[in-house]
Amino acid sequence: MTTWDSSVQTLAHWAQAGLLEAAWWQIVLITLVLTHLTIAAVTIFLHRCQAHRALELGPVPSHFFRFWLWLTTGMVTREWVAIHRKHHAKCETEDDPHSPITRGIRTVLLQGAELYRAEAQVPATVQKYGHNTPNDWLERHLYSRHNVLGVALMMVIDLALFGALGLTVWAVQMIWIPLWAAGVINGAGHYWGYRNFEAPDASTNVSPWGVLIGGEELHNNHHTYPTSAKFSVKPFEFDIGWGYIRALECIGWAKVRKVAPHMELGPAREVADAQTLNAVIAHRYEVMAHYAKQLRRACADEVARLKAQGHGAQPGAWSEMRLAQRWLHRDADMIPASVRQQLQQVLAHTPTLEQLVTMREELRQLWTRTNVSAEQLVADLQDWCRRAEASGIVALREFSVQLRSVRA
Repeated sequence: MTTWDSSVQTLAHWAQAGLLEAAWWQIVLITLVLTHLTIAAVTIFLHRCQAHRALELGPVPSHFFRFWLWLTTGMVTREWVAIHRKHHAKCETEDDPHSPITRGIRTVLLQGAELYRAEAQVPATVQKYGHNTPNDWLERHLYSRHNVLGVALMMVIDLALFGALGLTVWAVQMIWIPLWAAGVINGAGHYWGYRNFEAPDASTNVSPWGVLIGGEELHNNHHTYPTSAKFSVKPFEFDIGWGYIRALECIGWAKVRKVAPHMELGPAREVADAQTLNAVIAHRYEVMAHYAKQLRRACADEVARLKAQGHGAQPGAWSEMRLAQRWLHRDADMIPASVRQQLQQVLAHTPTLEQLVTMREELRQLWTRTNVSAEQLVADLQDWCRRAEASGIVALREFSVQLRSVRA
């Protein structure tokens, strides 16, 4: 065999198996590591550091994350930050770039990347919301100007390392962020899951274990406290992105600026005072989440009552009450127009629920009214607690006592 033939065979072998000559399971494992690294770069650098300023990153991780995102996503930092900030500013409205409430869950799940690219082409969005992002020589002349070059270079690297299967590795890398971040988080994270806080939007926690998408699964927690570097708030929740941040902080490569406050309960005060008011306002979303539990419990009690009546219950009463259990604890503008009429019918025939809903709105006015003095708000809170505890409604009485126990 000639030297030429040997060289050709060697090149053919490299083209087939790649420089690493990895087994299929090794390629799968490496791909998962690479895609997880991209997720970490998005959640730590783009999201928590750049968009919300929840932490500061040193030059080493900052430059690495920018370079890695250039290779694996082609996303421009300023554009991503601008679109995400607009999402928070205009959440669940027609101006929200990717809300499943206004655009439909199917559209966001399947066309999340297209929605991102369309909004990135709006100069007003980038100009208004994209401030204070990297603007050095690398950003101006490489990352922003030649963003397609990065993903093309990544394809060459994957082909060199893994051979023909490198194209599959590259394809998985390219689809990872559009699928999980642009699709699942922006879609399911505003449509399905559980809520720790009654934030003024439809955000949900998709999963209490934030591993696959770097902690972004805890989306309701994030929307409630967007400037918190830590997304987990409950003992059973886990945010792997926060673990990485703490590791970076330990070696001096990161500095956390803010985390979510923690609501504590103490002995109930005799009368709600200014400290109670301040604590309630500071923890208003968690307070309303506790109220939501009481409302849902009241709905469940009503369902049990209707079930006990059997054939005596009106047709459709059970389904209407289930609907009430799902929606009555939400702000009025967050309730779909298609179910509002049915909810009004439920309230008209259920005085207990009607009073719970009415007093929920009265409680919410403590932090939505801006033209009222602090003294008047304290008086209003005291009056609210007095009426709640004298209402004869167990859910209201228990909640009022808990309200007087809230500490800042």
